Order: sequence, then C-alpha cells, then structure tokens
Amino acid sequence: MSEPETASPPPSGAAPDPLVLPPPSRLRRVFYSGQEVILPAAMFIVLLALWETIVRGAGVPAYLVPAPSVIWLQSTAIVGDIAGHTLATLHTVAIGFGVSVVISIPLAVLLTSSQVVASAVYPLIVLTQSIPKVALAPILVVALGANQMPRVIVAFLVAFFPLLMATVAGLLSTPPELIELGRSYKASRLQEVFRIRIPFSTPFIFSGLKAAIVLSVTGTVAGEFVASDRGLGHLIIATTAFFQTPIAFGALILLSIMGIALFQLVAVVQRVFFAWSTGEEAKAK
Repeated sequence: MSEPETASPPPSGAAPDPLVLPPPSRLRRVFYSGQEVILPAAMFIVLLALWETIVRGAGVPAYLVPAPSVIWLQSTAIVGDIAGHTLATLHTVAIGFGVSVVISIPLAVLLTSSQVVASAVYPLIVLTQSIPKVALAPILVVALGANQMPRVIVAFLVAFFPLLMATVAGLLSTPPELIELGRSYKASRLQEVFRIRIPFSTPFIFSGLKAAIVLSVTGTVAGEFVASDRGLGHLIIATTAFFQTPIAFGALILLSIMGIALFQLVAVVQRVFFAWSTGEEAKAK
C-alpha cells in the first residue's frame, strides 16, 4: 500500500497559491480591527433606535428630551453656525493641549532627574489640581478678561496633570538594568534620558496624551460655560436658555464626537510613528 503524497512547498520565486489562506495571526489582526469599528457602530445605531422609539412612544416633549431625528433636523438647519462654534472650541482645545504637552513632558524629566526640584515643585502641582477648575474660571475671566486666554488656561490645567503623572510613572519605571547598561557604555545624563528613559516610557506618555486630549475638551467647555461668545459650550448655554434643547443636544453630541476623534488621532499617531510601543505585534503572534 503506497504512502500518501505530501504537499511540497512551492519553489522559490513561484507565485503564491490564491487559495492558500493568510497566516492565522494576520486573520486575527483583520478580525479584531473589524471588531473595533463594526461593533461600536452597531451598538451606537441600536442605542439611537431605542432612544427614538422610547421618546416617540412615551410622547416626551422635544424641549425636555428630543428624539435623534429632531436633533438632526434642527442642528442641520443651522449647520453653518454650529461649524463656527465647533472650530472655535477645537482651536482652544488644540492650544490648551499643545501647551500641556510642551510643559508636562520636560517638567516630568526635570522632576525625575532632581529630588530637590521634585520636593519643591510637587506640592505646587498638587495645589493647582486641588482647585476646582469651574471655580477658577470666573477668577481668570476677572483677571485676564473675557477672551480666549482663560479658556486656554483651564484646558491646560485639566490636561496637564494626567500627562505629567503618566510621563513621570514611565520615566521612573525604566528597568535599572537598562540604566546600568547605559552607564557601562559611559552614557551621559542627557543620553540616558533621551535614549533609554524616554523610549521606554513612550507607552506611558501616549496613555497620558490620550487622557489629556479628552480632558482638554472638558476644560475648554468648562471655560466656555463661564464666559465666551463662541464655542460649543457657549452654544449649549445660549440654546438651553431659550429651551432649544435639540440644538443643545446636537452640540453635546458634537463634543462627544470631537473627544473620540481626538483620542483616535493620538492613537493613530502612536500606531504609525511608534508602532513598537503599542504591543499589537506581540498580540498578533
């Protein structure tokens, strides 16, 4: 009885068989990537359908809880004004977040490099975070005027602390073996920071960036609630004063979309430029 023939590998340079499936790791990666988009979108559609059904079935007035269709119709009727308010909020968010990045990361390096600086500065940092930002905003308006600066400062203060703490945690988590290895090669303090500590803390930094960008939106809106003539926070205050609740809900949904989009933007930057820090390659294997 003859032995069954075994499939021999294709010769080098031969075209791959189109019927051969990709490796399981690649299939898993495609499956999980689709899951990340399809499942949240499906859940969002289901929630909208339930919202529409419950509101219409219970006969809830639109000035109390509007149906999604009413929110859409009334918001798209003034899409130009809403776009202007959205850009104003986004501009303040970008400035506040940018300032927090420029200050938080260098300050984290300084705090982890000098115990004297850490002992002197940490209490002041905790003091800034113990003050409610909504209570601070009116004082900033009195001191700086009803312009964009108070809103930028509030957005910065809200985003500053989580990014600073995440960066400090990453810098302090660098394994001592790596530090000793660098010193054995006579690495300077700057080389130790920029070639060992910061690369190792990159996942921590991006975790802080993701939290900071979302909190920047929260801080900006808190500032807009106090004193502003533009922005989605101002739009919510102005429309609810006249019981235009559907437009206020539309502004609220736009703020949620803005936070999600900015969060995903930071995640994309990490995946594109710092793919090794995401751990996705290890999960796919």
